[in-house]
Formats: sequence, structure tokens, C-alpha cells
Amino acid sequence: MINSHFKNAFTLLEVIISIVILSTSIILVLKIHSQTRNDIEYIVQRNKYSLQDSLFVAQKTFKYHKETKSAYDICQDQFRIENFDSKKILQNIKRTIYIPEAYDTRKMGAENMPKAQIKEIKIKDMFSSYYFHFEINSL
Repeated sequence: MINSHFKNAFTLLEVIISIVILSTSIILVLKIHSQTRNDIEYIVQRNKYSLQDSLFVAQKTFKYHKETKSAYDICQDQFRIENFDSKKILQNIKRTIYIPEAYDTRKMGAENMPKAQIKEIKIKDMFSSYYFHFEINSL
């Protein structure tokens, strides 16, 4: 009678193994949650910087190679910025600008195509961004 009573219960080893499996599962779920949170924070930061980088995409930007400029330096001719707070915010957004040599499709051996010039703007800060400006002329 005593022997059949113990067969219906879990052994200590079974309880310990189930606790280890449950603990491991909880740790893995928390690790995945933490990684997902870090990924979301990275994406939010990256998008914020990309939006700020778009302030530097202007024709005027091609004059600055290996120079650090503020968004205000680039935008002041295009927009009338009278609000002091807005001006201060734009002055604090700074990026280093690199302008590589422009690509010319005629020099690249594309004789049958319209003449096109491809200019690149590299904007560097915490995250790098690359923008292209295309000038296409008819044959």
C-alpha cells in the first residue's frame, strides 16, 4: 500500500528537472525581449538621425568636402528662420560631409545613353547616410 502511494507523486528529480526547464525558458524569453527592445531603440535612433540628415541634402552641400557643418549653415539660405529656438536646434545638429568625385556615364563607357552625372553626398555622424543626386541631359 505504501509503494502505490509514492507512484502517484513526482520524484524530487522530476521536480528539479522541470524547474530547470522552466527557468531556462524564462531566461530565454527575457533575453529575446531585451534584444528586441535594443533593436527598437536602435531603429528609433537611426530614424531620428536619418530625418536630421535630410536637412543636409541640398545643392549647397556639394561645396563642402570634409567639412563639419550645422543644419542651419545648410538651410539658412533656403528658409527664413526667425525663431531663436529653431535656429539653436538647427545649429546643434552637425554632420561631417564628404563629397566624392562625381560619376559621368560617358566616362564609364555608356556612349549610347544620355549624358548623366551622378553626385554622391556622404553624411557622417553616429550613423552614416548616403544620398545621390542625378543630373540627366538629353543626347
